[in-house]
Amino acid sequence: MKRRSAIGGDEGFREPGFWETVKEAFLGARRSLDCIQVEVTSRCPGRCTYCPHTALKDRWQARDMDMATFGRIWPLMRRSGRVHLQGWGEPLLNPAFFEMAELARRAGCQVSTTTCGLRMDEEIAGRIVASGLDIVAFSLAGSDPASNAARLGVDFDRVCEAVSVLQTVRRARMGVHLEIHFAYLMMASNAEAVRGLPALMERLGVHAAVISTLDYLPEPGLAGEAFQVHEAEKLARAAAVLAETAADARRRGLAFDYELPDPAAAGRSCRENIGRSLFIAADGAVSPCVYVNVPAAVVDPRRRIFGNVKATDPVEIWESPEFSRFRERLAGGDPDLPCRGCPKRFMA
Repeated sequence: MKRRSAIGGDEGFREPGFWETVKEAFLGARRSLDCIQVEVTSRCPGRCTYCPHTALKDRWQARDMDMATFGRIWPLMRRSGRVHLQGWGEPLLNPAFFEMAELARRAGCQVSTTTCGLRMDEEIAGRIVASGLDIVAFSLAGSDPASNAARLGVDFDRVCEAVSVLQTVRRARMGVHLEIHFAYLMMASNAEAVRGLPALMERLGVHAAVISTLDYLPEPGLAGEAFQVHEAEKLARAAAVLAETAADARRRGLAFDYELPDPAAAGRSCRENIGRSLFIAADGAVSPCVYVNVPAAVVDPRRRIFGNVKATDPVEIWESPEFSRFRERLAGGDPDLPCRGCPKRFMA
């Protein structure tokens, strides 16, 4: 049946019928996608020095996804194992965030998000636990106030406080389903700071950390902060630091995931897993990943959009010849322009 939106309008999705539900209960749902990343908003209170939101602030397009647009993703959510509610903004700024999480859960998906933590309080934490969210990750670019300084407008101690608030509510309400992670950006100028992360995780009760590097450069001056596939010595130093830090995390019983560009890799795959994942922007535009659709009013040769869920069934967009060809070219070693110089091609 089709469901009417709580805020009015037809969301354009059909919930599974009785026999479909029974079949899935015994055989499992067919999940041909691993993840749909959905940008619920491109608004953000932060002014991180490495983010296009800061570098392109005069041309930034701040917008929220509405519930009707999110509902249009339903057919694709029914094919996906996870929905990640985050793009180029702070997801908890969208008033419909928890409605979106609920709908993704009803589609049978795991649901995750990444937040800066500035909006976190006991009420928000309670709604997160009650919503059934599986993972909440907090963004960091350092393990103490000094090393996290690039995250302007997002005070390090405030992030730690936000983690503690969510952890306290999670424990009080027996929210054992919810994992708390760190989404940590490692930059070349403060690579050593990551060594302090396992101790911070242990102190705050954070279950896991995922380490990423600066893969999208909004301006050339940031190139020195990235780890490029041809920078062998730089990569070797970073690899040594990360290996030692991962060993420290394991000794503490913590999960610690990282990957750096590998000069020996074939460059035929992608850390973003575009063969089984995609990105949907706040305006409904569908792209292979978040890095090829930055919401700024600029001419960007890296931008790739294959349709919009407001006008076309998202399954049709995913299966379209143009989108399929984009994925095939990467797998075949002849990637489209935006993927050619991307470090993520050499990570998977």
